[in-house]
Amino acid sequence: MTQQGVRWTADQVLALAPDDASRKAGSKLGAAGPWSEAGSTDEGTVWGLCKGSGSRPYQTVVDLSDPAGPAYRCSCPSRKFPCKHALGLLLLWAGGDGAVPAGQAPEWAGQWLAGRRRRAEEKGTAGAAGPGSGSADPQAARRRAERRAERITAGATELEQRLADLLRGGLAGAEQAGYGLWEETAARMVDAQAPGLAARVRELGAVPSSGPGWPVRLLEECALLHLLDQGWLRRERLPDGLAATVRSRVGLPGTADGPPVRDRWLVLAQYDTADAKLVTRRIWLHGAETGRTALLLSYGAAGRAPEQTLPVGLALDAEVSAYPGAGQVRGALGERFAPPAPTRARPPGVTTALAAARYGEALRDDPWLESVPVTLGRVIPVPDGDAWQLVDADADSALPLTPAARARPGLWRLVALSGGAPVTVFGECGHRGFTPLTAWPEGEGEAVTLC
Repeated sequence: MTQQGVRWTADQVLALAPDDASRKAGSKLGAAGPWSEAGSTDEGTVWGLCKGSGSRPYQTVVDLSDPAGPAYRCSCPSRKFPCKHALGLLLLWAGGDGAVPAGQAPEWAGQWLAGRRRRAEEKGTAGAAGPGSGSADPQAARRRAERRAERITAGATELEQRLADLLRGGLAGAEQAGYGLWEETAARMVDAQAPGLAARVRELGAVPSSGPGWPVRLLEECALLHLLDQGWLRRERLPDGLAATVRSRVGLPGTADGPPVRDRWLVLAQYDTADAKLVTRRIWLHGAETGRTALLLSYGAAGRAPEQTLPVGLALDAEVSAYPGAGQVRGALGERFAPPAPTRARPPGVTTALAAARYGEALRDDPWLESVPVTLGRVIPVPDGDAWQLVDADADSALPLTPAARARPGLWRLVALSGGAPVTVFGECGHRGFTPLTAWPEGEGEAVTLC
């Protein structure tokens, strides 16, 4: 059950937004003006009527009491979850100024809540009954896996030949050939059922003519792709953990088969990345008791945000199971024992030098790793010419911010939060620098999202 006496912050509400447009539109609806008959319960239900363009107001209700995460229902036609009306209602509730008083849920909200709980009970009953008798044929599954491995092997062999041809002819030829050559090669890897190889080939295609020093960057990426090819072709000789990492990198799906770890998981950050076909959501968690960091990945079709969402800065009592792979931090969220709740916990910080060392150590287990999750303690954002860096307040070391981080509005939120004083910053540390995602001021301040 939610602690109604301790409201969510506006940042925690806006972290649920599926995109920037919803975040801006929801913020405009976070005032009492368009709302009527708003109310809430101690159990964590919030409802209200929002005036729209039609004659009838939109009916909006949010259930914060479900351990599986917030659930939303709105009579508006939006396909986004949560929609701008749900975000505006939660912002109004988070304000705590009496605009959303305690009360009894109206009939339309109560019917939706009752239906949700009935379906949850039916799902639990079906789960307790166990799987049906028509289980999948393990022999057929094994044969499918063998056929796919053969296709990937053929694709990796062809890719090795194409890389050899590129290097034999000289890297200058890559600039003259244009992007079409890379896209055709990536399509061949898709045919080979190796989406991981296809993605890396497309990244290669963006390197030529990308600015000063591009031949060096292209050679580095070709070397990493060659290493991945060779890892797949010789996977039987690799240690189990590294072999699992190679399978994951070429694009074979895995399952979270690690033992479930129960902890109070602090939601460190949540952000989306998108391409022409897919929206990927990354949620970082930190176990208050175990000290573990876990990454939850979820996906949505192009233009639609993934459904899984967790409010940054809150903690949830839940189980997380790890995926296989050397140095793997990806996990799957299992059973949840309570809804996300406010917490004073924050991960312990390290120095910038130790953060860089951790990335170096992680590369031994996964040479294709772009970055590692790190919390920096007592750092100060400082300009460095046209760039920025995070400087240790108590040591003579610093980490540069990545170009992507310097282009985000979150940089100025970080600078304003610091005001020249040390802050704690969680983010991703890699070969391009550090990308800040969440920050805390010194003392007992709330988490501030930067992504």
